[in-house]
Amino acid sequence: MNKKKISIGVIGIGRIGKIHLKNLFNHFKSIKIEAISDTNEKLKKLCKKYNIGKFYKSYQDLIKDKSIDAVLICSPTSFHSKQIIFAAKHKKDIFCEKPVDLSLEKTIEVLNIINKNKVKFMIGFNRRFDPDFIKVKKMVDEGKIGKVQTIKITSRDPNPPSIDYIKNSGGLFIDMTIHDFDMACNIANSEVNEVFTSVNTINKKIKKAGDIDTALTTLKFENNIICSIDNSRKSVYGYDQRIEIFGSKGMCGIDKKNNTNTFLINDKKIKKSFPKDFFITRYKDAYINEMKEFVDCLINNNKPSVGIEDAVNSIRIAIAAKLSYKKNKKVELKTLY
Repeated sequence: MNKKKISIGVIGIGRIGKIHLKNLFNHFKSIKIEAISDTNEKLKKLCKKYNIGKFYKSYQDLIKDKSIDAVLICSPTSFHSKQIIFAAKHKKDIFCEKPVDLSLEKTIEVLNIINKNKVKFMIGFNRRFDPDFIKVKKMVDEGKIGKVQTIKITSRDPNPPSIDYIKNSGGLFIDMTIHDFDMACNIANSEVNEVFTSVNTINKKIKKAGDIDTALTTLKFENNIICSIDNSRKSVYGYDQRIEIFGSKGMCGIDKKNNTNTFLINDKKIKKSFPKDFFITRYKDAYINEMKEFVDCLINNNKPSVGIEDAVNSIRIAIAAKLSYKKNKKVELKTLY
């Protein structure tokens, strides 16, 4: 029996930090939110709302707080690796939003430091914890559709992020498609051999910023499964998330989630609801479920099911995808460090 509640500190209280903060407060009575940290001191008001005793402007001060057992890193990507390294060296268990870093070399350095300091680490690939994805993954693993041959993933955002965000995001493959790369690998149960991408950019501001907004990526796995991933930064009809897995005995998948599941068809019209507006509503349950696993790992001393190795794998694929469109040729993963 634990002598005290697990004490957690949250670093970075932006959009995703607020989601985790709310979920921790509302759904996990076995933990205590000990402190939050952000450079914006106006966010100190959240301490009262969520019954948090400490606010730190410096993430170092939060991590050095001896009463804190684990940290959630929800800061901008550019801070992730150095905050992970600092937390690992102070023997704090870590949950971090994706990606660990924009660089493969730095991500591998983080892997080595985490392993050296023997701390728990979980990366925020929340889609693995979506109830529908869990069901589909189980169907595949149980052989319901036989030997998997192809995977098709559609992942389209309703609107692009700000240009300032895009300039610092690492680009579409690292910022957005990285979730799809992880999903594909998890379903295929195999390593990626090669990557090929075809791209387009409709938005002139995004193009000027050096990024793309439309991509079709093909992955070839070691076990010969082929995966196609269709991405767009702007889907005028809403947040379009779908997956189809085709095998020797059948097919399974997930359709896009609409605001309602009702529809009307008559001799004059077809009326259906639009998809969910964005990831916050579409993956509401997934965010709770991933935090449930992290908290469970802290309490029962288990290793998270999605960790630093998965972070390294996904960033390697993302970098290969970017390299593929730059060179207009397929990229073999073995050629990357």
